[in-house]
Amino acid sequence: MACAPAFRSTLLAAAALAAFSAPPALAQTSGSASGTQLETLEEIIVTARRRSETLQETPLAVTAITPAQLESKATLNIGDLMGSAPNVLITQQNSGAAAANVSIRGLSFADVEKSFDPTVAIVVDGVFIGTSTGAFLDFFDIDSIEVLRGPQGTLFGRNTIGGVINIRRSRPTGENGGKVEFSYGKYNTWATRAILNTSLIQDKLAAKFFYFHNESDGYYRNGLTGKRVGGNNNENFGASFLLTPTDNFEALLTLEKQVQDFDPVNSNISKTGEVFCAFVPANQCNRNTRGDLYTVFNSPAHSNYKSPAATLEMNLDTDGIDFTSVTGYRTSDEAQTQDFDASSADLYYTNRIQDYWQFSQELRGAGNLTDSFDYVVGGFYYESKFDLFQATRLFGAANPAADQYNTGRAKSYALFGDFNWKLADQWRLSGGGRWTHDEKQQVNKVGTAQYPNAKYSGSKFTPKVVLDYRPDDNNMLYASWSRGYRSGGFSSRGQTLVSSTTPFGPETVDSYEAGIKSALLDNRLQVNLAGYVSDYSDLQQNTTIPTTIGTGNETIVTNVGSAKIKGIELDVTARVSYAFKVTASLGLQDSNFSGFITTAPNAAGRLVRFDYSDVNMIYSPDVTGSLTAEYTVPLDAGDLVFSGSYRYIGAYDQQISLGATQVDASGNVKVLSNDPRVRSDKQNLFDASATFNFDVGDNKGKVTLYGRNLFDDRGPNAAFTVAGLWSFSSGREPRTYGISLGYEF
Repeated sequence: MACAPAFRSTLLAAAALAAFSAPPALAQTSGSASGTQLETLEEIIVTARRRSETLQETPLAVTAITPAQLESKATLNIGDLMGSAPNVLITQQNSGAAAANVSIRGLSFADVEKSFDPTVAIVVDGVFIGTSTGAFLDFFDIDSIEVLRGPQGTLFGRNTIGGVINIRRSRPTGENGGKVEFSYGKYNTWATRAILNTSLIQDKLAAKFFYFHNESDGYYRNGLTGKRVGGNNNENFGASFLLTPTDNFEALLTLEKQVQDFDPVNSNISKTGEVFCAFVPANQCNRNTRGDLYTVFNSPAHSNYKSPAATLEMNLDTDGIDFTSVTGYRTSDEAQTQDFDASSADLYYTNRIQDYWQFSQELRGAGNLTDSFDYVVGGFYYESKFDLFQATRLFGAANPAADQYNTGRAKSYALFGDFNWKLADQWRLSGGGRWTHDEKQQVNKVGTAQYPNAKYSGSKFTPKVVLDYRPDDNNMLYASWSRGYRSGGFSSRGQTLVSSTTPFGPETVDSYEAGIKSALLDNRLQVNLAGYVSDYSDLQQNTTIPTTIGTGNETIVTNVGSAKIKGIELDVTARVSYAFKVTASLGLQDSNFSGFITTAPNAAGRLVRFDYSDVNMIYSPDVTGSLTAEYTVPLDAGDLVFSGSYRYIGAYDQQISLGATQVDASGNVKVLSNDPRVRSDKQNLFDASATFNFDVGDNKGKVTLYGRNLFDDRGPNAAFTVAGLWSFSSGREPRTYGISLGYEF
């Protein structure tokens, strides 16, 4: 796997970190006024295995991100994590509210439909978010973030074949206090965030109230009116209550609501030869996928999203077993209009109205059978329901034949167990398994065609085995095998009887991983290295094919072929001096399809075979990496913290689509590449901030100047081509900057 030239600087910097092993360089005293010896790196506690253990003792590839790291980079949302952990991509798509496309180790599924399960799970306070909408989260009230790479099915469930982003928010402190922050930035971007902690009953009941608000005019410009478009207005508010009636029991209840209003826009990337280009002004076709993305020609559209949620976590510590119960409830109402043809002509305009509901309950117990054997066992239940109505306007006229009514329901049951067994002083065997049963059903109506209720059910056992060896207190080597699984189901966008009632099957991945975790130089340098091979079977993949009813085409999911993904990941953290800290990550990856075959009817109605085995996997760049430096200057009035972060994301494709092809004598098609318009170019992203922290009496204040994407690296954030009819895209955030004021009391 060759590395891109633009990334050489990051590779050299990561190599330089390894040179810190020279004792004289790190044996000096720090530059602080006190002249004290260098600080060691802080010990980070993670719960990646449903146990509290240090990051360096956890035998899996996990990147832990602390609140201090988020604040130093003026991080706003989950998308700012992209590149901070190796082989991790997080992008936003505007086809759904607060919708996140997440890929870890090349495993992803970019779709907003509620009938599809995610490949990477986002878990907030122990609750799995069942859809991609609502997952693009605000990052202010965060206690910890853990990015777990590779299948995590044993402890986190079936839809974690790529990994898990495990987020814990802060708990009520039981003390009177809080913090507030106000920021203003480019594109008339405003944000106000506030948290208030108090005690309702001394030592028994604590409360935390929170309110987040941000709005922006958007970074697109309408090519007809010259006005800013793509704006948004987001709010998240609620309260948490922590009840501790006894020393061995606690209950944490969080009630919240997320509200988003935004202006959905698409950038036109249709080209000559696609049908819609014959009906739009010439300057709106054949546009490039860089700077042209930021000028749009859409008809006005609007999206409104409301999602109340409740989470209840209860912990009971007994003499023998510690019990945890996590109950999650979430609903959402969405209403979104969108001009998908992305032109000033009225060619394809939709109105989507959706209701969604999910409930989950997990109960687990943890304990020790002996001094050398501990375990976690439990059960899990999940249920979700959705209703979707979509009206489609084609060529300026309502098209009742394309109106779609779709309802779906899913249930999942699981039993799981995980253990650690200390075989000898330096050896430990870990692992476990999860048995999952899934049930799904769907009722679909397209125009006047009412299709019957369709049902799917399936079960799967997903095991995991890990062996780790600790030659000393500072080093650990481990090797693991795990199996991940994602449930089968239905394509809610199916237009025909066959596509509406024929389920696609489950997909699985077998992951083989080996790694080493080292704490060097009195824990001033931590180096974590992992290598992996993933065998991906029965892939669930979106394919767009023509039809004779409805909108004239349908995008459905089928099981196609297999893939092999292999890679190397490096996480490095170094305390260079008392004031200077450096972190770096590097991910190298190679991925290939095998036997990716699908069929579609030609103009004569004959099924034509399409072989996509040679195309790139989507959201799977060969290289990702980051280098972040943080330097603190102590002053009489406080301290000044400078932070700079460079992130590199290699080029990657965003859709399986028709690019270069070869056609044989029978008309069968071998696809040599995806359409070049759905390829995101390599990204060089540089973020920087300067923060002045100071005392205000007994309280604390801060002022932060920040800039994101200071190189103004522009390009596509998501792109899609539609069966030779038209194509559209969206642009990633260009250069932005601003100021933030904070007060903590």
